[in-house]
Amino acid sequence: MTAAFFLLVFALSVPLWLASWADRLILPGLPMSAVMVVCPLAAALILVARQGGATGATALLKRSFDHRRIAAQGWYVPIVLLMPALAALAYGVMRTLDMPLPAPHLRLSLVPGLLLLFFVAGLAEELGWSGYALDPLQNRWGALRASLILGAVGAAWHIVPLLQAGRAPAWIAWWSLWTVATRILHTWLFNNTGKSVFGAALFHAMSNVSWQMFPNQGSHYDPRVSGIIAAAVALVVIATSDRQLRRAATYASTRD
Repeated sequence: MTAAFFLLVFALSVPLWLASWADRLILPGLPMSAVMVVCPLAAALILVARQGGATGATALLKRSFDHRRIAAQGWYVPIVLLMPALAALAYGVMRTLDMPLPAPHLRLSLVPGLLLLFFVAGLAEELGWSGYALDPLQNRWGALRASLILGAVGAAWHIVPLLQAGRAPAWIAWWSLWTVATRILHTWLFNNTGKSVFGAALFHAMSNVSWQMFPNQGSHYDPRVSGIIAAAVALVVIATSDRQLRRAATYASTRD
């Protein structure tokens, strides 16, 4: 069913891509075709409704606010602060390397509105990516390969809007690295927060807010720096998770 979901997401997005122009932006760096964020939710609802009718669709939508799944409240720290921290680190690296950067003018008054906008958009995406597609992929391929598949599909899905926003192929390639790496972080957080779609959407929203604030409405965001940093953090998460799994397996074998 995940293959059908991916195909449906792309099929629903095509009319939005065709109706968009590169010089019409919703926000800096966001073309009109960015409204395709509704497509993962729409695709998931169509497929769930075919299987379980209105009851299944309602159950999926109710996961929008499944914050009670996050039993360990400490996980809100990486959900909310990890992406701003990575953005701040990327800014520091760029300054150290004397890369061109404007003086930061962080308009913090914009953050609540951006957070609300990107949270709603994040819910539309994560109800599809995390709420519908992730678990079947994990059940078949495991968490890491499922993350790589979702990350690659998500990166490919964004190519047309990024081209419409005037991004160069090299920029898109580095951004794709960032997307795959952050999808690994998404899965790590999702699996450690009771599989909360609310948590996934909030993390997604904080990622986009961090980009819009970098340092002035994403004006000098560099996916090379951000992508490499995100990939390094993802590798740490993979190594740590693998070590924890090995310890759990060792402990279980000693009890048998």
